[in-house]
Amino acid sequence: MTTPIQSPMPQEHAERRFISGPALVLYIAAAKLLAHLLTATRYGIFRDEMYYFACSEHMAWGYVDHPPGTVLVAWIARHLFGHWLLGLRLFPALAGAALVWLTGKLAREMGGGRLAQALAALAILPVPFYLILNHWLTNNAFEPLIWMGCVWCVLRAINTGEGKYWLGFGVLAGVGFETKYSIAFLLAGVFAGALLTPQRRILKSRYLWLGALACALIALPNLLWQIHNHYPFLELMHNVRTSGRDVARGPVAFILDQAANMNPILFPLWLGGLIWLLVAPGAKRYRIFGWTFVVTLGLFIVLKGKNYYVAPIYPMLFAAGAVAFERVTSCRPRLLWTRVAYPVLVMIALAMLAPLTMPLLSPEGYLAYQKKLGITPASAEHQNNGPLPQYFADEFGWEPMVQQVARVYHSLPPEEQTKTAIFSNGWGEAAAVDFFGPKYGLPKAISPHNQYWIWGPRNYTGEIVIVLRSSGRGDREHFQTVQDMGAVQEPYARRDEWFHIFLCRGLKLDLSDAWSKMKHYD
Repeated sequence: MTTPIQSPMPQEHAERRFISGPALVLYIAAAKLLAHLLTATRYGIFRDEMYYFACSEHMAWGYVDHPPGTVLVAWIARHLFGHWLLGLRLFPALAGAALVWLTGKLAREMGGGRLAQALAALAILPVPFYLILNHWLTNNAFEPLIWMGCVWCVLRAINTGEGKYWLGFGVLAGVGFETKYSIAFLLAGVFAGALLTPQRRILKSRYLWLGALACALIALPNLLWQIHNHYPFLELMHNVRTSGRDVARGPVAFILDQAANMNPILFPLWLGGLIWLLVAPGAKRYRIFGWTFVVTLGLFIVLKGKNYYVAPIYPMLFAAGAVAFERVTSCRPRLLWTRVAYPVLVMIALAMLAPLTMPLLSPEGYLAYQKKLGITPASAEHQNNGPLPQYFADEFGWEPMVQQVARVYHSLPPEEQTKTAIFSNGWGEAAAVDFFGPKYGLPKAISPHNQYWIWGPRNYTGEIVIVLRSSGRGDREHFQTVQDMGAVQEPYARRDEWFHIFLCRGLKLDLSDAWSKMKHYD
Protein backbone atom coordinates (compact mmCIF):
# COMPACT_ATOMS: atom_id res chain seq x y z
CA MET A 1 0.00 0.00 0.00
CA THR A 2 1.42 3.34 -1.01
CA THR A 3 1.43 6.05 1.58
CA PRO A 4 0.01 9.22 0.09
CA ILE A 5 2.42 12.12 -0.06
CA GLN A 6 1.13 15.09 1.88
CA SER A 7 1.51 18.43 0.23
CA PRO A 8 3.65 20.83 2.19
CA MET A 9 1.87 23.73 3.86
CA PRO A 10 1.85 26.69 1.53
CA GLN A 11 4.40 29.30 2.58
CA GLU A 12 1.77 32.01 2.72
CA HIS A 13 -0.42 29.96 5.07
CA ALA A 14 2.53 29.17 7.35
CA GLU A 15 3.43 32.84 7.57
CA ARG A 16 -0.15 33.77 8.45
CA ARG A 17 -0.09 31.27 11.29
CA PHE A 18 2.71 33.20 12.98
CA ILE A 19 0.78 36.48 12.81
CA SER A 20 -2.64 35.03 13.59
CA GLY A 21 -4.70 36.22 16.53
CA PRO A 22 -3.70 33.33 18.84
CA ALA A 23 -0.04 33.82 17.91
CA LEU A 24 -0.14 37.54 18.71
CA VAL A 25 -1.80 36.76 22.03
CA LEU A 26 0.97 34.31 22.90
CA TYR A 27 3.63 36.90 22.05
CA ILE A 28 1.97 39.40 24.39
CA ALA A 29 1.66 36.78 27.14
CA ALA A 30 5.34 35.90 26.76
CA ALA A 31 6.29 39.57 27.02
CA LYS A 32 4.37 39.93 30.30
CA LEU A 33 5.97 36.78 31.70
CA LEU A 34 9.45 37.95 30.75
CA ALA A 35 8.89 41.42 32.26
CA HIS A 36 7.88 39.96 35.62
CA LEU A 37 10.72 37.45 35.70
CA LEU A 38 13.31 40.11 34.86
CA THR A 39 12.11 42.35 37.71
CA ALA A 40 11.30 39.62 40.25
CA THR A 41 14.37 40.24 42.41
CA ARG A 42 14.71 43.99 41.90
CA TYR A 43 13.62 44.89 45.45
CA GLY A 44 13.05 42.51 48.35
CA ILE A 45 10.48 39.97 49.49
CA PHE A 46 6.96 41.25 50.13
CA ARG A 47 5.35 41.06 53.59
CA ASP A 48 2.53 38.70 52.52
CA GLU A 49 4.92 36.35 50.74
CA MET A 50 6.80 35.68 53.98
CA TYR A 51 3.47 35.06 55.71
CA TYR A 52 2.41 32.48 53.13
CA PHE A 53 5.85 30.93 53.44
CA ALA A 54 5.36 30.64 57.20
CA CYS A 55 1.88 29.20 56.71
CA SER A 56 3.30 26.59 54.31
CA GLU A 57 5.19 25.13 57.28
CA HIS A 58 1.81 24.60 58.99
CA MET A 59 -0.29 23.10 56.20
CA ALA A 60 -4.01 23.21 57.00
CA TRP A 61 -7.38 23.48 55.30
CA GLY A 62 -7.69 27.09 56.35
CA TYR A 63 -6.08 30.12 57.94
CA VAL A 64 -7.43 33.11 59.81
CA ASP A 65 -7.15 35.59 56.96
CA HIS A 66 -7.08 33.49 53.79
CA PRO A 67 -8.00 30.09 52.33
CA PRO A 68 -5.28 27.46 51.77
CA GLY A 69 -4.85 27.69 47.99
CA THR A 70 -1.97 30.17 47.82
CA VAL A 71 -0.30 28.52 50.81
CA LEU A 72 -0.20 25.30 48.77
CA VAL A 73 1.54 27.19 45.96
CA ALA A 74 4.01 28.59 48.53
CA TRP A 75 4.59 25.05 49.83
CA ILE A 76 5.40 23.87 46.29
CA ALA A 77 7.69 26.85 45.67
CA ARG A 78 9.47 26.32 48.99
CA HIS A 79 10.17 22.66 48.20
CA LEU A 80 11.22 23.36 44.61
CA PHE A 81 13.23 26.56 45.06
CA GLY A 82 13.85 27.07 48.78
CA HIS A 83 14.23 30.79 49.61
CA TRP A 84 15.01 31.75 45.99
CA LEU A 85 12.89 34.82 45.33
CA LEU A 86 12.68 34.28 41.58
CA GLY A 87 11.35 30.76 42.15
CA LEU A 88 8.77 32.03 44.62
CA ARG A 89 7.54 34.60 42.10
CA LEU A 90 7.53 32.30 39.09
CA PHE A 91 3.96 31.17 39.79
CA PRO A 92 2.31 34.62 39.95
CA ALA A 93 4.23 35.60 36.81
CA LEU A 94 2.87 32.51 35.05
CA ALA A 95 -0.63 33.39 36.28
CA GLY A 96 -0.27 36.85 34.74
CA ALA A 97 0.83 35.44 31.40
CA ALA A 98 -2.03 32.93 31.50
CA LEU A 99 -4.49 35.78 32.12
CA VAL A 100 -3.28 37.51 28.95
CA TRP A 101 -3.73 34.29 26.99
CA LEU A 102 -7.19 33.61 28.42
CA THR A 103 -8.37 37.15 27.72
CA GLY A 104 -7.40 36.69 24.09
CA LYS A 105 -9.36 33.43 24.04
CA LEU A 106 -12.40 35.19 25.47
CA ALA A 107 -12.29 37.73 22.64
CA ARG A 108 -11.96 34.93 20.09
CA GLU A 109 -14.88 33.04 21.65
CA MET A 110 -17.01 36.19 21.43
CA GLY A 111 -16.38 36.29 17.69
CA GLY A 112 -13.35 38.55 17.64
CA GLY A 113 -10.75 38.34 14.90
CA ARG A 114 -7.04 38.98 15.03
CA LEU A 115 -7.33 42.63 16.05
CA ALA A 116 -9.83 41.94 18.82
CA GLN A 117 -7.80 39.07 20.25
CA ALA A 118 -4.55 41.03 20.24
CA LEU A 119 -6.13 44.20 21.64
CA ALA A 120 -7.89 42.31 24.45
CA ALA A 121 -4.63 40.62 25.42
CA LEU A 122 -2.68 43.87 25.12
CA ALA A 123 -5.12 45.62 27.46
CA ILE A 124 -3.96 43.43 30.35
CA LEU A 125 -0.42 44.82 30.21
CA PRO A 126 -0.86 48.44 31.37
CA VAL A 127 -3.34 47.70 34.18
CA PRO A 128 -1.58 48.85 37.39
CA PHE A 129 -3.41 46.28 39.51
CA TYR A 130 -2.15 43.37 37.38
CA LEU A 131 1.38 44.75 37.10
CA ILE A 132 1.62 44.96 40.87
CA LEU A 133 -0.02 41.70 41.83
CA ASN A 134 1.64 39.45 39.26
CA HIS A 135 4.92 40.52 40.86
CA TRP A 136 4.12 38.80 44.20
CA LEU A 137 2.94 35.44 45.41
CA THR A 138 -0.41 36.41 46.94
CA ASN A 139 -4.05 35.37 46.62
CA ASN A 140 -4.66 38.31 44.30
CA ALA A 141 -2.18 37.03 41.71
CA PHE A 142 -4.42 34.06 40.89
CA GLU A 143 -7.84 35.62 41.46
CA PRO A 144 -8.35 37.24 38.00
CA LEU A 145 -7.25 34.06 36.25
CA ILE A 146 -9.75 31.94 38.19
CA TRP A 147 -12.54 34.45 37.61
CA MET A 148 -11.88 34.50 33.86
CA GLY A 149 -11.68 30.72 33.80
CA CYS A 150 -15.22 30.71 35.19
CA VAL A 151 -16.32 33.28 32.61
CA TRP A 152 -14.78 31.23 29.79
CA CYS A 153 -16.76 28.16 30.93
CA VAL A 154 -20.00 30.17 30.83
CA LEU A 155 -19.09 31.55 27.42
CA ARG A 156 -18.37 28.09 26.03
CA ALA A 157 -21.61 26.76 27.50
CA ILE A 158 -23.51 29.53 25.70
CA ASN A 159 -21.73 29.09 22.35
CA THR A 160 -21.74 25.28 22.23
CA GLY A 161 -24.91 24.51 24.15
CA GLU A 162 -22.96 21.81 26.00
CA GLY A 163 -23.85 21.62 29.67
CA LYS A 164 -20.54 20.03 30.64
CA TYR A 165 -18.98 23.48 30.79
CA TRP A 166 -21.15 24.29 33.81
CA LEU A 167 -19.48 21.42 35.60
CA GLY A 168 -16.12 23.00 34.80
CA PHE A 169 -17.49 26.31 36.04
CA GLY A 170 -18.33 24.72 39.38
CA VAL A 171 -14.92 23.10 39.74
CA LEU A 172 -13.15 26.40 39.06
CA ALA A 173 -15.46 28.22 41.44
CA GLY A 174 -14.56 25.68 44.14
CA VAL A 175 -10.87 26.32 43.48
CA GLY A 176 -11.70 30.01 43.71
CA PHE A 177 -13.16 29.56 47.19
CA GLU A 178 -9.96 27.79 48.23
CA THR A 179 -7.98 30.77 46.89
CA LYS A 180 -9.97 33.86 47.85
CA TYR A 181 -13.51 34.13 49.16
CA SER A 182 -14.37 37.04 46.87
CA ILE A 183 -15.28 34.50 44.17
CA ALA A 184 -18.71 34.58 45.84
CA PHE A 185 -19.30 38.03 44.30
CA LEU A 186 -18.67 36.71 40.80
CA LEU A 187 -21.01 33.77 41.38
CA ALA A 188 -23.71 36.13 42.60
CA GLY A 189 -23.20 38.25 39.49
CA VAL A 190 -23.42 35.28 37.13
CA PHE A 191 -26.54 33.98 38.87
CA ALA A 192 -28.22 37.39 38.73
CA GLY A 193 -27.16 37.79 35.10
CA ALA A 194 -28.75 34.46 34.26
CA LEU A 195 -32.03 35.44 35.93
CA LEU A 196 -32.12 38.75 34.03
CA THR A 197 -31.50 37.23 30.58
CA PRO A 198 -32.71 34.30 28.49
CA GLN A 199 -29.78 32.34 29.89
CA ARG A 200 -32.05 31.59 32.87
CA ARG A 201 -32.82 28.34 31.10
CA ILE A 202 -29.50 26.99 32.30
CA LEU A 203 -31.02 26.75 35.78
CA LYS A 204 -32.70 23.57 34.50
CA SER A 205 -29.39 22.00 33.48
CA ARG A 206 -28.29 19.06 35.60
CA TYR A 207 -24.67 20.00 34.79
CA LEU A 208 -25.16 23.35 36.51
CA TRP A 209 -26.25 21.65 39.70
CA LEU A 210 -23.49 19.09 39.39
CA GLY A 211 -21.12 22.03 39.10
CA ALA A 212 -22.66 23.58 42.20
CA LEU A 213 -22.13 20.29 44.02
CA ALA A 214 -18.50 20.12 42.85
CA CYS A 215 -17.97 23.70 44.04
CA ALA A 216 -19.43 22.89 47.44
CA LEU A 217 -17.34 19.74 47.85
CA ILE A 218 -14.10 21.52 46.93
CA ALA A 219 -14.87 24.41 49.29
CA LEU A 220 -16.14 22.17 52.10
CA PRO A 221 -12.79 21.41 53.84
CA ASN A 222 -12.09 25.11 54.31
CA LEU A 223 -15.63 25.72 55.54
CA LEU A 224 -15.25 22.94 58.10
CA TRP A 225 -11.95 24.47 59.23
CA GLN A 226 -13.64 27.85 59.68
CA ILE A 227 -16.45 26.24 61.69
CA HIS A 228 -14.00 24.27 63.85
CA ASN A 229 -12.04 27.45 64.62
CA HIS A 230 -15.16 29.54 65.32
CA TYR A 231 -15.20 31.49 62.04
CA PRO A 232 -11.98 33.49 62.45
CA PHE A 233 -12.30 35.09 59.00
CA LEU A 234 -15.67 36.61 59.89
CA GLU A 235 -14.23 37.87 63.17
CA LEU A 236 -11.30 39.39 61.30
CA MET A 237 -13.56 41.16 58.79
CA HIS A 238 -15.70 42.54 61.60
CA ASN A 239 -12.62 43.92 63.36
CA VAL A 240 -11.31 45.51 60.16
CA ARG A 241 -14.62 47.27 59.53
CA THR A 242 -14.97 48.58 63.07
CA SER A 243 -11.35 49.75 63.20
CA GLY A 244 -11.77 52.08 60.21
CA ARG A 245 -8.49 50.85 58.74
CA ASP A 246 -9.71 50.73 55.14
CA VAL A 247 -10.39 53.80 53.05
CA ALA A 248 -14.18 54.00 52.50
CA ARG A 249 -15.37 55.34 49.15
CA GLY A 250 -18.85 56.55 48.31
CA PRO A 251 -20.72 55.11 45.31
CA VAL A 252 -19.76 57.90 42.87
CA ALA A 253 -16.12 57.96 43.99
CA PHE A 254 -15.99 54.16 43.84
CA ILE A 255 -17.17 54.15 40.23
CA LEU A 256 -14.81 56.95 39.24
CA ASP A 257 -11.96 55.06 40.88
CA GLN A 258 -12.45 52.24 38.39
CA ALA A 259 -11.19 54.36 35.50
CA ALA A 260 -8.04 55.27 37.42
CA ASN A 261 -7.41 51.80 38.84
CA MET A 262 -7.63 50.08 35.48
CA ASN A 263 -5.62 52.81 33.66
CA PRO A 264 -7.57 55.72 32.16
CA ILE A 265 -6.46 54.85 28.62
CA LEU A 266 -8.45 51.61 28.91
CA PHE A 267 -11.65 53.29 30.09
CA PRO A 268 -13.14 53.62 26.57
CA LEU A 269 -12.34 49.96 25.91
CA TRP A 270 -13.99 48.40 28.94
CA LEU A 271 -16.88 50.88 29.01
CA GLY A 272 -17.48 50.18 25.34
CA GLY A 273 -17.38 46.47 26.12
CA LEU A 274 -19.99 46.89 28.86
CA ILE A 275 -22.28 48.90 26.58
CA TRP A 276 -21.86 46.33 23.78
CA LEU A 277 -22.75 43.49 26.13
CA LEU A 278 -25.84 45.26 27.48
CA VAL A 279 -27.39 46.83 24.37
CA ALA A 280 -25.83 45.62 21.11
CA PRO A 281 -28.13 43.31 19.10
CA GLY A 282 -25.12 41.24 18.04
CA ALA A 283 -24.21 40.56 21.68
CA LYS A 284 -27.65 39.50 22.89
CA ARG A 285 -26.52 35.98 23.73
CA TYR A 286 -23.74 37.42 25.91
CA ARG A 287 -25.98 39.81 27.86
CA ILE A 288 -25.40 37.72 30.99
CA PHE A 289 -21.84 39.06 31.23
CA GLY A 290 -22.93 42.69 31.19
CA TRP A 291 -25.29 42.08 34.08
CA THR A 292 -22.65 40.02 35.85
CA PHE A 293 -20.38 43.07 35.91
CA VAL A 294 -23.13 45.48 36.98
CA VAL A 295 -24.27 43.24 39.85
CA THR A 296 -20.72 42.48 41.00
CA LEU A 297 -19.79 46.17 40.98
CA GLY A 298 -22.99 47.03 42.83
CA LEU A 299 -22.37 44.45 45.55
CA PHE A 300 -18.90 45.79 46.24
CA ILE A 301 -20.27 49.33 46.46
CA VAL A 302 -23.09 48.38 48.82
CA LEU A 303 -20.81 46.30 51.06
CA LYS A 304 -18.12 49.02 51.03
CA GLY A 305 -15.37 46.88 49.56
CA LYS A 306 -12.05 48.34 48.52
CA ASN A 307 -12.19 49.98 45.11
CA TYR A 308 -9.77 47.48 43.56
CA TYR A 309 -11.85 44.44 44.52
CA VAL A 310 -13.64 44.65 41.15
CA ALA A 311 -10.39 44.41 39.18
CA PRO A 312 -10.50 40.63 38.51
CA ILE A 313 -13.61 40.97 36.33
CA TYR A 314 -12.31 43.52 33.83
CA PRO A 315 -10.58 41.15 31.35
CA MET A 316 -14.10 40.04 30.38
CA LEU A 317 -14.94 43.66 29.47
CA PHE A 318 -11.61 44.11 27.68
CA ALA A 319 -12.48 41.15 25.48
CA ALA A 320 -15.98 42.44 24.78
CA GLY A 321 -14.70 45.96 24.14
CA ALA A 322 -12.06 44.68 21.73
CA VAL A 323 -14.68 42.76 19.74
CA ALA A 324 -16.92 45.82 19.61
CA PHE A 325 -13.98 48.02 18.57
CA GLU A 326 -13.05 45.62 15.77
CA ARG A 327 -16.60 45.50 14.43
CA VAL A 328 -17.25 49.24 14.62
CA THR A 329 -13.99 50.15 12.87
CA SER A 330 -14.36 47.46 10.20
CA CYS A 331 -17.53 49.02 8.78
CA ARG A 332 -16.39 52.63 9.04
CA PRO A 333 -13.38 53.30 6.79
CA ARG A 334 -12.78 56.69 8.33
CA LEU A 335 -12.06 54.98 11.67
CA LEU A 336 -9.51 52.50 10.35
CA TRP A 337 -6.65 54.65 11.58
CA THR A 338 -7.77 54.02 15.17
CA ARG A 339 -6.87 50.34 14.75
CA VAL A 340 -3.25 51.42 14.88
CA ALA A 341 -3.54 54.54 17.00
CA TYR A 342 -5.35 53.02 19.96
CA PRO A 343 -2.98 50.05 20.51
CA VAL A 344 -0.09 52.51 20.22
CA LEU A 345 -1.68 54.68 22.94
CA VAL A 346 -2.07 51.59 25.13
CA MET A 347 1.64 50.83 24.72
CA ILE A 348 2.57 54.45 25.50
CA ALA A 349 0.45 54.27 28.65
CA LEU A 350 2.24 51.06 29.61
CA ALA A 351 5.64 52.67 29.10
CA MET A 352 4.67 55.68 31.21
CA LEU A 353 3.02 53.87 34.11
CA ALA A 354 5.10 50.70 34.35
CA PRO A 355 7.84 52.42 36.43
CA LEU A 356 5.14 53.39 38.95
CA THR A 357 3.85 49.84 39.38
CA MET A 358 6.86 47.61 38.66
CA PRO A 359 10.27 47.70 40.37
CA LEU A 360 12.04 49.04 37.28
CA LEU A 361 13.80 51.95 38.98
CA SER A 362 15.78 52.38 42.17
CA PRO A 363 13.72 53.84 45.04
CA GLU A 364 15.38 57.21 44.41
CA GLY A 365 14.64 56.93 40.72
CA TYR A 366 11.04 56.00 41.43
CA LEU A 367 10.51 59.03 43.66
CA ALA A 368 12.04 61.35 41.06
CA TYR A 369 9.91 59.84 38.29
CA GLN A 370 6.73 60.05 40.37
CA LYS A 371 7.44 63.71 41.13
CA LYS A 372 8.05 64.43 37.46
CA LEU A 373 4.74 62.87 36.43
CA GLY A 374 2.88 64.43 39.35
CA ILE A 375 1.04 61.18 40.06
CA THR A 376 0.53 59.96 43.62
CA PRO A 377 -0.77 56.38 43.94
CA ALA A 378 -4.00 56.15 45.91
CA SER A 379 -3.98 54.27 49.22
CA ALA A 380 -6.60 51.68 50.13
CA GLU A 381 -5.77 51.78 53.84
CA HIS A 382 -5.22 54.51 56.43
CA GLN A 383 -1.52 54.16 57.21
CA ASN A 384 1.76 56.01 56.84
CA ASN A 385 3.65 54.27 54.05
CA GLY A 386 6.67 56.55 54.06
CA PRO A 387 8.01 57.94 50.78
CA LEU A 388 7.02 54.88 48.73
CA PRO A 389 3.52 53.52 48.08
CA GLN A 390 2.54 50.57 50.27
CA TYR A 391 3.09 47.96 47.56
CA PHE A 392 6.78 48.95 47.30
CA ALA A 393 7.35 49.95 50.93
CA ASP A 394 6.41 46.45 52.06
CA GLU A 395 9.43 45.04 50.19
CA PHE A 396 11.98 47.01 52.20
CA GLY A 397 13.59 46.61 55.59
CA TRP A 398 12.84 43.00 56.47
CA GLU A 399 16.28 41.45 56.45
CA PRO A 400 17.98 44.45 58.14
CA MET A 401 15.32 44.21 60.86
CA VAL A 402 16.07 40.50 61.34
CA GLN A 403 19.78 41.30 61.48
CA GLN A 404 19.06 43.71 64.33
CA VAL A 405 17.06 41.02 66.13
CA ALA A 406 19.91 38.55 65.64
CA ARG A 407 22.35 41.04 67.14
CA VAL A 408 20.24 41.25 70.28
CA TYR A 409 19.59 37.51 70.43
CA HIS A 410 23.25 36.52 70.06
CA SER A 411 24.33 39.08 72.66
CA LEU A 412 22.73 36.79 75.24
CA PRO A 413 24.58 33.87 76.85
CA PRO A 414 23.82 30.50 75.17
CA GLU A 415 21.87 29.26 78.19
CA GLU A 416 19.55 32.30 77.93
CA GLN A 417 19.10 32.05 74.17
CA THR A 418 17.35 28.68 74.49
CA LYS A 419 14.54 30.22 76.55
CA THR A 420 14.30 33.55 74.72
CA ALA A 421 11.15 34.16 72.73
CA ILE A 422 11.03 36.57 69.77
CA PHE A 423 7.62 38.21 70.06
CA SER A 424 6.03 40.56 67.53
CA ASN A 425 2.78 42.47 67.81
CA GLY A 426 2.34 42.02 64.05
CA TRP A 427 2.51 38.95 61.85
CA GLY A 428 4.72 40.76 59.32
CA GLU A 429 7.74 40.98 61.60
CA ALA A 430 7.14 37.45 62.90
CA ALA A 431 7.04 36.11 59.34
CA ALA A 432 10.26 37.98 58.52
CA VAL A 433 12.00 36.38 61.51
CA ASP A 434 10.77 32.97 60.38
CA PHE A 435 11.88 33.59 56.79
CA PHE A 436 15.34 35.05 57.40
CA GLY A 437 15.88 33.62 60.87
CA PRO A 438 17.57 30.33 59.87
CA LYS A 439 20.23 32.38 58.09
CA TYR A 440 21.01 34.21 61.35
CA GLY A 441 20.53 31.37 63.81
CA LEU A 442 17.20 32.56 65.22
CA PRO A 443 14.31 30.48 66.58
CA LYS A 444 10.74 30.78 65.26
CA ALA A 445 8.87 33.90 66.28
CA ILE A 446 5.57 34.13 68.12
CA SER A 447 2.78 36.66 67.70
CA PRO A 448 -0.86 37.08 68.76
CA HIS A 449 -1.71 38.46 65.33
CA ASN A 450 -3.94 36.47 62.94
CA GLN A 451 -2.68 32.96 62.13
CA TYR A 452 0.30 33.24 64.48
CA TRP A 453 -2.12 33.37 67.42
CA ILE A 454 -3.45 29.94 66.48
CA TRP A 455 0.09 28.54 66.45
CA GLY A 456 0.44 29.62 70.06
CA PRO A 457 3.46 30.64 72.20
CA ARG A 458 5.61 27.63 71.13
CA ASN A 459 6.28 26.50 74.73
CA TYR A 460 7.91 29.78 75.75
CA THR A 461 7.26 30.96 79.31
CA GLY A 462 8.05 34.64 78.88
CA GLU A 463 11.14 34.54 81.06
CA ILE A 464 13.11 36.41 78.36
CA VAL A 465 11.37 38.05 75.40
CA ILE A 466 12.67 40.14 72.50
CA VAL A 467 9.70 42.37 71.65
CA LEU A 468 9.14 43.84 68.19
CA ARG A 469 6.76 46.55 67.00
CA SER A 470 5.95 47.92 70.40
CA SER A 471 6.06 51.37 71.97
CA GLY A 472 7.61 49.81 75.08
CA ARG A 473 5.08 51.47 77.38
CA GLY A 474 2.78 48.48 77.84
CA ASP A 475 5.75 46.13 78.08
CA ARG A 476 7.02 47.97 81.16
CA GLU A 477 3.80 47.03 82.94
CA HIS A 478 4.09 43.33 82.17
CA PHE A 479 7.82 42.67 82.67
CA GLN A 480 10.16 43.20 85.56
CA THR A 481 12.79 44.84 83.33
CA VAL A 482 12.62 46.36 79.84
CA GLN A 483 15.77 47.36 77.98
CA ASP A 484 15.79 49.40 74.76
CA MET A 485 18.16 47.62 72.35
CA GLY A 486 18.03 50.11 69.48
CA ALA A 487 15.79 51.30 66.69
CA VAL A 488 14.76 49.78 63.36
CA GLN A 489 14.37 52.56 60.78
CA GLU A 490 14.67 51.46 57.16
CA PRO A 491 14.23 54.67 55.10
CA TYR A 492 11.95 53.13 52.48
CA ALA A 493 9.88 50.88 54.75
CA ARG A 494 6.41 51.68 56.00
CA ARG A 495 6.53 53.95 59.02
CA ASP A 496 4.78 51.40 61.23
CA GLU A 497 7.95 49.34 60.66
CA TRP A 498 9.95 52.01 62.50
CA PHE A 499 10.16 50.77 66.06
CA HIS A 500 12.56 50.01 68.90
CA ILE A 501 13.57 46.49 69.83
CA PHE A 502 13.05 45.76 73.52
CA LEU A 503 14.71 43.04 75.56
CA CYS A 504 12.26 42.16 78.30
CA ARG A 505 12.79 39.90 81.30
CA GLY A 506 10.52 38.39 83.90
CA LEU A 507 6.99 38.31 82.51
CA LYS A 508 4.62 38.93 85.41
CA LEU A 509 2.00 36.49 84.18
CA ASP A 510 1.88 33.01 82.69
CA LEU A 511 2.26 33.33 78.92
CA SER A 512 0.28 30.17 78.14
CA ASP A 513 -2.64 31.28 80.30
CA ALA A 514 -2.57 34.83 78.93
CA TRP A 515 -2.38 33.75 75.28
CA SER A 516 -6.13 33.29 74.87
CA LYS A 517 -6.68 36.94 75.84
CA MET A 518 -4.01 38.25 73.47
CA LYS A 519 -5.75 37.25 70.23
CA HIS A 520 -5.63 40.02 67.63
CA TYR A 521 -7.43 39.43 64.32
CA ASP A 522 -7.39 42.26 61.77
